[in-house]
Amino acid sequence: MAIGKKRRELAITIIDSNTSVAEEAHAHHHDHADEGPRSLGRPAPCYLFVADTAISEADIAREMQFHRAMKPEVSRAEAARALVVRELLRREVERLNLAASIEPQHGETEEEASIRVLIEREVEHRSPDEGACRRYYEQNPERFHAPDRIRVRHILLAAAPDDVNGRLHARSKGEGLIAELKAQPHLFTDFAMRHSDCPSKTEGGDLGWLEHGQTTPEFDRQVFRLKQGLAAYPVESRWGYHVVSVEAIESGEELAFDQVHQRISDYLELQLRQRELQQYLQGLQERFEVRGLDAIEAAVG
Repeated sequence: MAIGKKRRELAITIIDSNTSVAEEAHAHHHDHADEGPRSLGRPAPCYLFVADTAISEADIAREMQFHRAMKPEVSRAEAARALVVRELLRREVERLNLAASIEPQHGETEEEASIRVLIEREVEHRSPDEGACRRYYEQNPERFHAPDRIRVRHILLAAAPDDVNGRLHARSKGEGLIAELKAQPHLFTDFAMRHSDCPSKTEGGDLGWLEHGQTTPEFDRQVFRLKQGLAAYPVESRWGYHVVSVEAIESGEELAFDQVHQRISDYLELQLRQRELQQYLQGLQERFEVRGLDAIEAAVG
């Protein structure tokens, strides 16, 4: 890379991922020479290079299927960056002569194992200290609360998802029950026992305390937007329509630092790892010149 030229950041995304760096570096790679675009039998053109290694348009086209985007230019740029990262790591493994002494583990290829060992050897592994975790906790108090929860009663008027007439009837019946309950709210338990298709009818429709994610997604999204009291409209779900009454709402209490220390530490450790990997890749770009990526990224606009 020319002196004074701004170093490019080649993203390696590992935050919130359980995938190893070696797997990320080689994900979806194929070596089928007969794939990719061709023109009258001629090799695909090459505009991207890492040192003296050419990455052809056919290579990029094969990789693009694993980097879906609304615009093909974005997909092409992401695929090109992924292939550049892979080639930088491969070259460094070769320079350090690591491949000859590496034994693959857990179904790894030899190349994947070499890159895993390269990262373990060359990229410093750091963990955040307690002070850093505490600062993050104090600067982001809104992130550390127990889940909000609501107490709900309902009357399920069941109808299969593909039963159009049945669902129309369930909704109409729900609207009628809501109209009656507005005038006589004390009848909810009686109505649940008489009309509900949910086993909770024996408890007057009581579902107890709910937190996000404990019910089907479409029902969850709607009931957590409701105010306390009888819902003004039937709530639709895959099971049918529900007459819903929110009996109580509790906002999650703030969690103490000790309760979230490990969660914060894990998150900050991943961020540190991300930065260390990014710096390492920048160093590899200085060792092995990358050409052509500027033009591919400029096409994104």
